[in-house]
Amino acid sequence: MTSNQINALDAGQRLSAVRQRLDRACQAAGRNSDNVRLLAVSKRHPAQAIRDLHALGHNAFGESYVNEGVDKVEQLSDLDLEWHLVGPMQSNKTRAAAEHFDWVHSLDRIRIARRLNNQRPEDMPPLNVLIQVNVDNEPQKSGCAPDEIDELAEFVEACPRLALRGLMAIPAQKDSEDAQRRSFRRLYELFVKLGEGHPKVDTLSAGMSDDLEAAVAEGSTMVRIGTALFGAREET
Repeated sequence: MTSNQINALDAGQRLSAVRQRLDRACQAAGRNSDNVRLLAVSKRHPAQAIRDLHALGHNAFGESYVNEGVDKVEQLSDLDLEWHLVGPMQSNKTRAAAEHFDWVHSLDRIRIARRLNNQRPEDMPPLNVLIQVNVDNEPQKSGCAPDEIDELAEFVEACPRLALRGLMAIPAQKDSEDAQRRSFRRLYELFVKLGEGHPKVDTLSAGMSDDLEAAVAEGSTMVRIGTALFGAREET
């Protein structure tokens, strides 16, 4: 068996395990698993690892760093993939993001929204965006404050090259599932409120390898899984 076959076998086992875990979380929450999307976060993993998962039927991948993501988009242009930018956005990276990604999860200020809108090519569909919320008010973490969501959402709605899809958050690490759920519950309440004024909102990006059960229990519609799918990241 070649090394590529071994890697593909590992990928299949990991993908199956994550899907089973997600199914169990949905069953425990009384939810249909078809209503929670799995986003494979492939940052610091080689393009071949993405090819392995795509061969198994998975096509949605998330990257945290614009340059790394663009390199992979170009390397894997022969595949039908959906690309999500999940990491913090810098002003000098907006053009590359607007030109190469299908989704941006980390929109947190009007200046970035304006640049993404202006730089999104006319021949591409509107860029799907999620507003990142600093739900636990951590000073070191990206994301707008909850009371800033409405203003940013109104601006995005007025941008013809952007499509407002919902919210994203990375809550603070917690010691228990109950504590995790409290953060995700606050996020879900903000999501519901946003949807009342913006009926096209349909996506709540919340939950990672360590807390997907709590996120699903509190209404997440997209979980961002890296380590459980790909293993430990390559160090740079």
